[in-house]
Amino acid sequence: MTNASLSADDSIKTWLEHPTGGPIIRELLAQAGQSPEVLRPVSRLALKRLIKLSKGAFSQEMVDDLVRRANSADGGAGAAPTPAAPTAAEDSPTAAAPEPAEWVERITPGRFAGRTVIVTGAGSGIGRATASRIAREGGRVVAVDVSRERLDQFVADHPGADVVALTADITDDAGVAQIVDAAGDRIDGLANIAGIMDDMTPVHELSDAVWRRVFAVNVDGTMKLMRAVVPAMLAAAAGSIVNTASEAALRGSAAGVAYTASKHAVVGLTKSSAFMYGPSGIRVNAVAPGPTITNIEASFGSPLGAERVQTAMAVMPDPAGADALAASITFLLSDDGVNINGVVLASDGGWSAA
Repeated sequence: MTNASLSADDSIKTWLEHPTGGPIIRELLAQAGQSPEVLRPVSRLALKRLIKLSKGAFSQEMVDDLVRRANSADGGAGAAPTPAAPTAAEDSPTAAAPEPAEWVERITPGRFAGRTVIVTGAGSGIGRATASRIAREGGRVVAVDVSRERLDQFVADHPGADVVALTADITDDAGVAQIVDAAGDRIDGLANIAGIMDDMTPVHELSDAVWRRVFAVNVDGTMKLMRAVVPAMLAAAAGSIVNTASEAALRGSAAGVAYTASKHAVVGLTKSSAFMYGPSGIRVNAVAPGPTITNIEASFGSPLGAERVQTAMAVMPDPAGADALAASITFLLSDDGVNINGVVLASDGGWSAA
């Protein structure tokens, strides 16, 4: 690694490997009691992405200061930086492979013009990214979440967009009725994204409370909204439903038994409905996300579950941003997915191929 200048657009990996930027980042992490390992899952992202991901803990001013210090003559520390030891790639006559470019979202103007799409979990994570993309591509979004605060922030961040923000519980019949009423007579799409994780317990340690709660949100809530929107779609002879499965719907090593079983159930809901309603003009598909940067955090309520799942996680790819998952979901929701029905799309960076 040469002592080239750094910018906020350079990846975190590039910063950590830089002879000047690396020590500065490590010093900052050490002050917070952290090691560089904490940044491994996001190492391919640009440094500036930490501003949003950290939810205020890492500010624009901090990023600007890091860039200034890294590019100053003395590394911002009053002394010349100590050159990093050359890596094997630098010792070799063969240049290191270039780093993959960070994916950049590209909006398709008007793709959802004239369409009404319900998006659950719209206050954060994949749901927020999906609702945002639909709104920016001209759609009318019924944005549903259990947090009024998050929904208000979503609306504030999308001035001029056609957004109906609704606080509702998808496990409650009255909440589902509210959602459908807010959408109106025409419902063109449903993105069932709201979901919760379990505590990674295997079946012999599973509590009834965890099982019931996970199934209530991930399965019952998904089913209730599908059941509620299908009549309008049948009347229009058109509609697209995208459910959120998971890598846990494709394998047994991604979560505990409750979450894994719930996401397998979502696949069953998807495939049965695709078969039943396909001839009526309704497409039903699912996206199975791999590691994704969201506000859903895994907790381990079982030593055995922690040991087994963390072993499997050792080979998973770097997590994707929520906007990358939104790209997959909106593709299936839109007319671009016209010939796709009953599919479980693994949007997981190739994890399911391993």
